[in-house]
Amino acid sequence: MKFGKLLQRNYGTNQIKSFDQIPGPKSLPIIGTLWQYLPGIGMYSFDRIHHNGMKKFQKYGPVVREEFVPGVNTVWLIKPTDYQEMFKVEGKYPMRRSHLALEKFRMDRKHIYNSAGLLPTNGPEWYRLRSAIQKKISRVQNIKKYISSTNDVVNEFCQHIVELNTNRIVQNCYLPEFSRLSLELTCLVVFDERLNGFTKTELKENSTSSKLLQAAFDTNSSILGTDNGPQLWKYFDTPLYKTIKHAQLFMESIAVKLVTKKLENLQQEDKDDHSILEQLLKSEQLDYKDVIGFACDMLLAGIDTMSYTLCFVFYHLAKNPNAQEKLYKEILELLPNKQTEVTAEIIENAKYTKSVLKESLRLNPVSIGIGRILNEDAIFSNYHVPKGTVVVTQNQITCRLEEYFQNPNEFLPERWLRNMKDYKSVHPYLLLPFGHGPRSCIARRLAEQNMLIVILKIIRSFKVTWNDKRNLDTKSVLINKPDGKINLLFHSRK
Repeated sequence: MKFGKLLQRNYGTNQIKSFDQIPGPKSLPIIGTLWQYLPGIGMYSFDRIHHNGMKKFQKYGPVVREEFVPGVNTVWLIKPTDYQEMFKVEGKYPMRRSHLALEKFRMDRKHIYNSAGLLPTNGPEWYRLRSAIQKKISRVQNIKKYISSTNDVVNEFCQHIVELNTNRIVQNCYLPEFSRLSLELTCLVVFDERLNGFTKTELKENSTSSKLLQAAFDTNSSILGTDNGPQLWKYFDTPLYKTIKHAQLFMESIAVKLVTKKLENLQQEDKDDHSILEQLLKSEQLDYKDVIGFACDMLLAGIDTMSYTLCFVFYHLAKNPNAQEKLYKEILELLPNKQTEVTAEIIENAKYTKSVLKESLRLNPVSIGIGRILNEDAIFSNYHVPKGTVVVTQNQITCRLEEYFQNPNEFLPERWLRNMKDYKSVHPYLLLPFGHGPRSCIARRLAEQNMLIVILKIIRSFKVTWNDKRNLDTKSVLINKPDGKINLLFHSRK
């Protein structure tokens, strides 16, 4: 859209400020604003994006322009009305600038992959993959068929906690345990396989489970460093790129092995009730290499996001015993005894449980916000931003502002119940933990279902307390990781 028409459409021609007038950190020749992130010199840190964002908002206002390297601009947004405007102009093929080194890795291995996959790809190729996969993974009946097996996995996890307590093994950090749980649940969908991650064999450091967990973490923690700054990895294997390459080669080997096994079994079987993986393998819109890419994407996007989210959920419940007691009372009505299986009907009626998850995601979302490359010119808070600019929302910061929530730093699940004032006044683009629009989390329903079952089963089985003096914050490693140990205690209930 031409700039003049855009001005007339939005505000008239006199109120709009130019792109160059957007305030932001000072950019220097060659190094841009990267000097602002140097330890001991700069005021920002790459692993505390939310703190950076709050400082920039307080100094520069709701729209901030930053050049990490000269000529490459990022615009940070803080208002939900601007978030809404961003999604209005994202178009049929929403574009983002992320996972660039992963894109290179996969494009260098075209004998394994058709494309870079859902995470880095833009344009018609992304749309082809997304539309074909979403038809299978978003069907309600496909999601519900995993409820029973998810119950089995979570029951094993609860028994694992009991055994740790029985053997007086005090865990000073439960993150590895939640990571194993998340891996097990993810692999149910990705490969139709149980890795049996809580057995003695798989708990060992060199097991398949342990190495997959490390591969996912190594990749995710290297993405920010390769996306931002001088991209020397395009020309030779930098240390960060070597880390991604090593991790992805292992993850790829597991995906090839297990997807091939499923394909061979599928060709020998004659049945109507196919799993999601089987449906993808039978799809006319996808081929074997597309499914390999999907499997690796799910491992990357599913393991750490779910485990970090669960860590924060139980941290908040442990730190807020009144909320945990309200939750337990609801669960006790839904699950009269520990052996009761969670069903679709129980999930539907778990109103306070859903509010607990939502409130935890408000305080500690998966990421700072959502990034897009503008498909057309846009205006944010009276500033003109041209087509092709990278724009990033900062929902994590906005959700902690008193302008939008009463007592914004308190954990209050009640605010999400329909009869509460906050629920009625929340802007629809304020809390978007799974993204929004065509490029939102493709496995959102599965992820929510899994996490709700975990919360229901664990709080039915245990009272959870916090065994640490310090409070948790988030650390940015592409996604938001807890910045300290998950020092929880689990006390068995009757």
